[in-house]
Amino acid sequence: MIEILISFAIATSILSLSPGPDNIFVLTQSIVNGTKYGLATVFGLMTGCLVHTTLVAFGISAIIKENESLFFVIKLIGASYLMFLAYKVFKSDAKIVLSNDGVKKESTLALFKKGFIMNVLNPKVALFFLAFFPQFLFSNTISTVIQFYTLGGIFILVSFLVFGMIAVLAGSISNYLKEHAKIGMYLKWGQIIVFVFIAIMILL
Repeated sequence: MIEILISFAIATSILSLSPGPDNIFVLTQSIVNGTKYGLATVFGLMTGCLVHTTLVAFGISAIIKENESLFFVIKLIGASYLMFLAYKVFKSDAKIVLSNDGVKKESTLALFKKGFIMNVLNPKVALFFLAFFPQFLFSNTISTVIQFYTLGGIFILVSFLVFGMIAVLAGSISNYLKEHAKIGMYLKWGQIIVFVFIAIMILL
């Protein structure tokens, strides 16, 4: 059980560090407006993750109770989706582009709301949670709802620590990315390896 949760935390860390719209948005807001504004964005994003965790927890738990074969089909679909994500990352440009164009100063509450809405209304996040979380269920005796909330809690905590670090160290991170162009390539392949590894775990 502990090994599964540690694996989940490591996978979440790699995915949180990999360049994406969320952490790039946090980084640019922090650079333009300051750390406090970047952290407000992070809080909004993580609150959105709690909504997705709730939807997955109760939706998938109901499916498991009704039909385990259907749950197995969902796991296979999840594996396929993760492989698709790996392919998309493989085809994407490893270069990390930081643009402050159009980034205007907003209140912390406005940025919290923006982060929340960005997350909750993003169907890709919902699909990712649906594909990612069921692969890390860690007990045959603990309620699946509790297991999903445990995974959601770990995901939110790890992502918050990574995104919070990005907000606090925005200036230094920005300068580092400019000076070390190859970091994008390392993060890209780290993301690919995580997606493919989890997909293979499911298929085997």
